[in-house]
Amino acid sequence: MCMLTRRLQVLLDDRRYRRLRAEARARHASVGALVREAIDRAFPVSLERKRAAAKAILGARPMALPADIRELKAELDEFRAGAKR
Repeated sequence: MCMLTRRLQVLLDDRRYRRLRAEARARHASVGALVREAIDRAFPVSLERKRAAAKAILGARPMALPADIRELKAELDEFRAGAKR
């Protein structure tokens, strides 16, 4: 799952907002999740970009991982703390 880092303000009329809110409730999702889904459907990422991303991921060199899960968790926590700065 990607990290959400951008805030967007969109003004809607009451009718559209009620439709969006009702659909979100029916799906047990947030209004924001439905808006993100609509953006993804309206503006899909090209197949070539997806292939390039998959190729980069699959072609990445293996990396060493700590043997102890607590070490891995500490490393991830440290990384995440640095990313928030």
